[in-house]
Amino acid sequence: MIDPAGLTGELRSLVVQLQDDLRVRADADGSVALVVSGEYARAKDAKRTALSESAWREGLLTQVAVGWVLTAVFVRFCEDNGLIPDAALSGPGERRAQAEGAQTVFLRGGAELGERDYLEHVFKQAADLPGLDQVLGKHNPVWMFGPSEDGARLILSTFRAEDDESGELVWDFTDPAWGTRFLGDLYQDLSEAAKKNFALLQTPDFVESFILDRT
Repeated sequence: MIDPAGLTGELRSLVVQLQDDLRVRADADGSVALVVSGEYARAKDAKRTALSESAWREGLLTQVAVGWVLTAVFVRFCEDNGLIPDAALSGPGERRAQAEGAQTVFLRGGAELGERDYLEHVFKQAADLPGLDQVLGKHNPVWMFGPSEDGARLILSTFRAEDDESGELVWDFTDPAWGTRFLGDLYQDLSEAAKKNFALLQTPDFVESFILDRT
């Protein structure tokens, strides 16, 4: 079952680590720096920002980090609840080993392939599924650029982590009711900076019910 409070705390830490990783990559990788500069120029031309590029970049790095983490959560939720038949990230029982096996087969496809390539492969496959195609469309910042190989391994290790005593997955997204409200809560709470800058707040239950009753 999902532990929303524990999951949020763990993934907030992961987002911070990915921000640091992306910052280093944006400084060192010319192709990533080019994407950042291009996005900044578009924002500047559209008068969507008055910040310097360095200050604006921090917000972009946060969006990209959150995008990678949330996309992994979406995929894990679908995997654990049988909406994706074969596990590619992880899952309870034998599905963790199944996902690791799928990754091993993928990496055998070329010496140049790494963990980031594997995650992008998994996300692209998920984006072809009904419903997820809306979540993982071109608007998703995950397609701008990704973390380093170390950052990608960190994502995989987080979602595959096992309890030392029980040997069971730390994060199990199985839910017979397929409740997804935790995703909205997670989205608004993953980054305090993003929450303030982009006004990320989930609609309260009573407002949601009021709207649905009158729709």
